[in-house]
Amino acid sequence: MDKIVAQLKATAAKFNLPMGDRKMTYNSRLAQEVGMWAEEKGKGHAFHMAAFKAYFVDGHNLAEKQVLLALIRSVALDPVEGENIIDQRVFKDAVNADWEMSRAKKITAVPTFIMGLDRLVGAQSHEVLEKMVIKYGYRQNPL
Repeated sequence: MDKIVAQLKATAAKFNLPMGDRKMTYNSRLAQEVGMWAEEKGKGHAFHMAAFKAYFVDGHNLAEKQVLLALIRSVALDPVEGENIIDQRVFKDAVNADWEMSRAKKITAVPTFIMGLDRLVGAQSHEVLEKMVIKYGYRQNPL
């Protein structure tokens, strides 16, 4: 675990991301389900950033309902609706489908970027991602 945390911290530092001293790994499945709901509500980025900080910086257990409800409130989502999303597992099937697609594509780590026949695993610099995008003919349209 210490080696994994050290690698995560080195990668985070490279990208100027905060990283705490995690001692435990927790299941983030419910957070994935809540994240899909947050995306549907237009708060996906805010929720994912809050969940990242809660997990990787503060060491909170994203499998705990109260932790998720605090994150929901922190990004101005309705906590009553959020609790229903958690209790009813509204996005369970959607997350299952994402996991099945990941298995089918042999994705074993996040982030993984796939374009054409190329695959980049792990956090990548803007320059590395840009090279991949240009290789496959995607260019930003001039304004």
